Amino acid sequence: MSNAIACRVCGQVHREMTVQPGMVAMCCRCGSAMERRSVNSLHRTAALSLSALILYVPANVFPILHMDIYGASTDNTVWQGAQRLFQDGQWGIALIVFLASIVIPLMKLIGLFFLVATARAKWPRLRRVRTRLYQFIEGIGRWAMLDVFVLAVLVSLVKLRQLATIIAGPGLFAFTLVVIFTLLASASFDPQLIWENEECPA
Repeated sequence: MSNAIACRVCGQVHREMTVQPGMVAMCCRCGSAMERRSVNSLHRTAALSLSALILYVPANVFPILHMDIYGASTDNTVWQGAQRLFQDGQWGIALIVFLASIVIPLMKLIGLFFLVATARAKWPRLRRVRTRLYQFIEGIGRWAMLDVFVLAVLVSLVKLRQLATIIAGPGLFAFTLVVIFTLLASASFDPQLIWENEECPA
C-alpha cells in the first residue's frame, strides 16, 4: 500500500510522491503547496549564513545609536545596552535583549553551518539529532523580533526628539541585515536533504 499525505489547508488526501529539487507538489483540491523542494538550497543557505556571520561582528561592535543631549554625547552598542539594563536592576529585560540580540542569532548561524556541512557531506549519522536541531532553529527564529526592536528604537526617537539629537549608528543597519540574512538562510535550507536517500524500515 502506497503512503498517503494530507493537505494542511483542506485535508485532501494524496498519494505520496517524490518531489525533485525545483518542483512543487500542489493540492488538487485547493491548489495549496504541499511540498516544495529548493534548487541549490545548500549554496544559498551557506552564502546567506556567511553574510550574516560577517555582519554579526559590526552589529555587536559598532554603536546602535548616537545620542547628543545637553552637549553630552554617547554611543551605545547592543552589549552596552544590555549591561546598562542589568545595572539598573532590569535583569529580565537585560536577559531578553542579550539572548534575542546576541546569543540566539549566533546559535542559529552555527546550527545552520552545521546542517549545511553535514548535508553537503551526505553524513548518514545522527539524522534524528540534526532534524531536532533544524526544528530548534525554526523555533528560536521567533525570537528574532526585528519589528519589535525597530519599534523600540522609533519610540525612543519620538520621545526624546525634543530633548536630544539621536542618530542611528552603523550597528543598527548591520543588526538589521543580520536578522534578514539569518531568516532567509533558515528559509532556504531544505530539511529533506538531511534524510535524502534514507530508506524507511519495513
